[in-house]
Amino acid sequence: MKTKYMPLLFLFLITGSSCTDFLDESDKSNFTPENYFKTAEHAQSIVNASYQSFRMTANGDYGGNPYFMTDFLTGLANTRVSQNVNINNIRLVINNSDNEYSKSWWEASYKGIANANLAIDRIPGIEMDQTQKSKYLGEAYFLRAYYYFNLVRLFGDVPLVLVPVDASSPELYPDQNTVADVYTQIIADLQEAEKSALTWNDESGRVTMGVVKALLGNVYLTMAGYPLEKGREYYSLSATKLKEVIDHETYYLFDSYDDLHDPTIENKGEHMFMIQYQSGTSVENGLQYLYLPYNMDISYYSTETGSIVILDKFIESYEESDKRITEKQFYFTNYTSNANREEVVQFGEYYIYKFFDEEAHLRTAKSGMNQPLMRYADILLQYAEAQNEADGMPSDAAYACVNLIRKRAELADLKGLSQDEFRKAVWKERWHELAFENKIWFDMARTRKVFNILTGNFDNYVGYQFTYGPSLSERELLFPIPTSEMKNNKKLVQNPGY
Repeated sequence: MKTKYMPLLFLFLITGSSCTDFLDESDKSNFTPENYFKTAEHAQSIVNASYQSFRMTANGDYGGNPYFMTDFLTGLANTRVSQNVNINNIRLVINNSDNEYSKSWWEASYKGIANANLAIDRIPGIEMDQTQKSKYLGEAYFLRAYYYFNLVRLFGDVPLVLVPVDASSPELYPDQNTVADVYTQIIADLQEAEKSALTWNDESGRVTMGVVKALLGNVYLTMAGYPLEKGREYYSLSATKLKEVIDHETYYLFDSYDDLHDPTIENKGEHMFMIQYQSGTSVENGLQYLYLPYNMDISYYSTETGSIVILDKFIESYEESDKRITEKQFYFTNYTSNANREEVVQFGEYYIYKFFDEEAHLRTAKSGMNQPLMRYADILLQYAEAQNEADGMPSDAAYACVNLIRKRAELADLKGLSQDEFRKAVWKERWHELAFENKIWFDMARTRKVFNILTGNFDNYVGYQFTYGPSLSERELLFPIPTSEMKNNKKLVQNPGY
C-alpha cells in the first residue's frame, strides 16, 4: 500500500453544512485536484472529509470495533466473543502488531490528517468569505491536531506529515518524529485554530472554539505527565486553558444520566464534541449491538455480541450509594425481552448502558445516536487535577468542579484533602465517570498509575496485575505499529517488545 500517507480526498469527500448534511457523501466521479478547490463549497467538502475518520471499522473483525481498543487494556472488562483475537490479545496482554484495531486507528488517523493537510494547503487560495474561510481552517488545524494527539499517545514516535502527499512526494515514506516533536506540532496547530473565527457554540457537531481550547488543555495535561514529564509549568498551562472553557459557561453537566443518550440533545450541553451518525444511511452507529449481552434476545437487533462485559469487581469499587451504578444509569443487568416486553431478562453480569439507544433497540435496529468524544465532565475533572498539581493544593474552584460530578452521582462533597489525597480522589472520579469512553487507558499511560479495583489504591502501571491474571509490562505503555506499516515503510522502528 504505497499510498498510505497520500491524500485520500476522493475517498472521503462530502458536502453540506448541517449535522445531517455533513454526513452525506457526494458524487465524486468528476473531481480531480485540478478542477477542485475553487469555491466555498469545495472548502467545506475537504474539511468535512477529515471528520470521517472518527468512524473506524476493522477488517476481519468479529463482534467488536476499534473504538474499544484502549478500554480492553484497562483490566476492567471481559468479553463473550472468544473468537475475536483483536479483543482477546489486548485484554490478555499478548497483543502483537497484526492486531486489526491498531491498524484501524493508524489508517483512520492518517486519512484524517491527509484531508486536513489538503484543507490547510488549498483553502487559503480559494476566493470566499474570509470569516468562513477562517472557520474552515480552524477546523482543519484542530482535526489534524486531534488525530496526531491520538497517534502519539498510542504509538509514540510517529511520522509527522504536514503537507499533501502524492506518489512523487518525499513524504511518501516518511521518517518517524520524536514524541516531543509531535507534541510541538499539536500545540502549534491548536494555537492556529485558536486564532480562527470559530464560534463557541455549534449544534451541528462541528468543531467549536471551546473544543479547541479544551483539547489544548488536555494536551498540556498529558505533556505534564509521562512520557515528557513537563511538570508543574504544563499543569499550570492546562489549568489556565481549561478554566477558559469553564468560565465561558457555554457547556454544562446534564441533570440526568439519561440525557447522555437522549438523541434530542446531542452536540450541546455536556456533549462538547461527538462522532456524528445518522440512522438509515451508510453512517449509522455500528456500536449499539456490540454493547448488548450475548444472545439474550432483548433487542430488535438480530445480532447481540456481548463484546464488553463489565467486571463485577469494578462495579464494587464504586461507593455503594453512587447513582452511576444504579440499574440503567451507566450500566444495566436486565432488560425486557424482545419477544415479550412484559418479561424481564436477567443477564447475570453488567453491560454498558450510558450510550444505549432505546429507539433502535426497541423498534428499528438502526441507530443515529452520536458517540461522545469530549464530555464536559471530563473537562471539569481535568481542570481539578491540573490546578491541584500546579498550585500544590486544591482550590475552591477545583473542589467545585469535582463536587458537581459527585453531586449528580448523589455522593458527598470532597473537602479538606491534602494535595495527594485530592489527586487520587480526582483520578478515582475519572475512572468511575469516564470508564469505557476511551479515556482511562490514556490516564494510565500519562500517570503510570492504575486504579486497583480490589484495594482502592493507585498502583504502579508497570507490573500491575489484572484481577483475571495478566500483568502489564513497560511494553504496554504503547500499542504496536501495524505490521502492514512496518512492511510498507522500512524507515519505521517498531515499539519495544513487539
